[in-house]
Amino acid sequence: MDKKVKYYKLLKEKHGSVENIVTEIINLEAIMNLPKGTEHFLSDIHGEYEAFQHVLRSGSGNVRRKVQECSSDHLSHEAIEELISIVYYPEEVIAEKKNAFENDEDLHQWYFQLIDRMINLISYTSTKYTRSKVRKALNPKFSYITEELLYRDNYATGDKEEYYTSIINTVISLGKVDELIASFSYTIQRLVVDHLHIVGDIYDRGPSPSKIMNTLMNYHSVDIQWGNHDVTWIGAVAGSPLCMLNVIRICARYNNLDILEDYYGINLRPLFTFSEKFYGDNPAFYPKKDSDNEELSLTEKLQITKIHQAVAIMQFKLESQLIKRNPDFHMENRLLLDKVHFGGNKQTIVLNGKSYDLSHTCFQTIDKNEPDRLMEEEKQVIEKLLQSFQTSPILKKHMDFLMEKGSLYLVYNGNLLLHGCVPLHENGDLKSLTIHGVTRSGKTLLDFFEKGIRSSYRHPDTHYDSDTDMIWYLWTGECSSLFGKEEMTTFERYFIEDSSTHKEIKNAYYQLRDNVNVCKKLLTEFHLDSENGHIINGHTPIKEKNGENPIKADGKLIVIDGGFSKAYQATTGIAGYTLLYNSYGMELASHQPFTGKSDAIKNGTDIISTKRVVEKEAQRIKVRETNIGQKLEADKQDLIVLLKNYAQY
Repeated sequence: MDKKVKYYKLLKEKHGSVENIVTEIINLEAIMNLPKGTEHFLSDIHGEYEAFQHVLRSGSGNVRRKVQECSSDHLSHEAIEELISIVYYPEEVIAEKKNAFENDEDLHQWYFQLIDRMINLISYTSTKYTRSKVRKALNPKFSYITEELLYRDNYATGDKEEYYTSIINTVISLGKVDELIASFSYTIQRLVVDHLHIVGDIYDRGPSPSKIMNTLMNYHSVDIQWGNHDVTWIGAVAGSPLCMLNVIRICARYNNLDILEDYYGINLRPLFTFSEKFYGDNPAFYPKKDSDNEELSLTEKLQITKIHQAVAIMQFKLESQLIKRNPDFHMENRLLLDKVHFGGNKQTIVLNGKSYDLSHTCFQTIDKNEPDRLMEEEKQVIEKLLQSFQTSPILKKHMDFLMEKGSLYLVYNGNLLLHGCVPLHENGDLKSLTIHGVTRSGKTLLDFFEKGIRSSYRHPDTHYDSDTDMIWYLWTGECSSLFGKEEMTTFERYFIEDSSTHKEIKNAYYQLRDNVNVCKKLLTEFHLDSENGHIINGHTPIKEKNGENPIKADGKLIVIDGGFSKAYQATTGIAGYTLLYNSYGMELASHQPFTGKSDAIKNGTDIISTKRVVEKEAQRIKVRETNIGQKLEADKQDLIVLLKNYAQY
């Protein structure tokens, strides 16, 4: 049977009668004329779960704005703040508030008042959605009750007043009212943000990337653009020993090995045993301090320091091997172990014709004649670790989700979303990479990278093939769209005190992205409207305290990494940017450091600092003009064809 005929037969079977098809055409056309939903953009979360949760729950200030718009004409400032805090953290705030009441009568009156306010807020936040979509946003346990209360204005409420009162009284008497109000809060959170974009780097540095992944897996609508830190975790599960060692090294560096052991169930015992045998104290490998973490004991600190050294040295060895088997990567300058002079008590290295003393070295497992050769014990440790990574069910589930919802870049609603950069030469031309005789640049290069990641992930038993090696190139290669620098100076930072060797020169993209014409050229490269499209970037923290502006090229490019990660906040002077894009246009929110969930609940503190309008539309954008609208239009046209030829199928 012809595929086209088969398709229309299935479509007819799905919708049934002519009347049903007509109804669906009318429905699709109506939906396309609704205002577009609000998109919420976050990037560079780096394991900071509490701050991420607060931004998500608040919709980057969108919840606050909706409450104020809905209530400012009849509620006091105190009542508005109470309502906002309940929408953010319903369980905790309700528990605290209800303990302040002296008797049940006052408490019940407060519940009635609060339910009325929240139903009004749900009604207000759902105005641009169909009833069907609102129904999907409701907690199934309370959907009947919520809909009865939500649409009560459609009835003669005087005739049904006791009916509504009875509903609420019964919920209270059954002890379910707190749960009902919490369900209202989560419905409001869901309605104020229609779709979430994570523009890279969920993992590394912060302590709770696994909790962030769990939240995202339960989020109603989300996509992810992989960051450089994310791809090394993907690479570890895809079978790259080098990516795996890098993941462990960064966890050790930021005192987050418990993420691997306690949450993902990675067996680090072989690594503990090996590191105890060969490594000792070394200040260059002490874990970074975090004021939020409990002070480590000397024993714990020493153990992490030894592990840190062991994985770093194995990483440098494997990196050297990878560079030698991939001449197309042109990374020969990073064959640093070959450049080390292992002489007596003093080791030196020659870089760019200049000799440097090496300090805090830990080269006891290195064969000076074959410096990148792994010891048999190292091979065994790597093999056991990789098996543990690849057989962790929770880690596999999280990486599967990253692969399903993720991509290297995304074209969405006329905008280009990417974590790092599109590699450029200083004159603005696209920078190319030649692999196996084929030269690629721009969109074609990024598509090639993504194809390699997906191929490697499909073949986890292959550990040293070109696709798996390419994942490491994305972490550190000169033409990587995720790294965006000439070289990564990890070795120099550990062992050379001269800070001039630590410098990492950024790709020309980061200077040229202020240029309107360059941004328009890049939008065109990705088949976007250069006049109306935008590039939305993460990856590089904006140093706002030095006057740097996250809105670049007259608004054509927006950088939303201001630094969720606490490690960046001292340099940036801010705690991150997020972006909102609704039917009225784009708005950038900047955030102050999050002081903690308990402070937010107790004192009603928020972390929105300022908002800047990036672009305001002359007319509200409709669903018709979005990616979803294009699909709905295509579906409508198929139904029109089916309707005209109904008898034929």
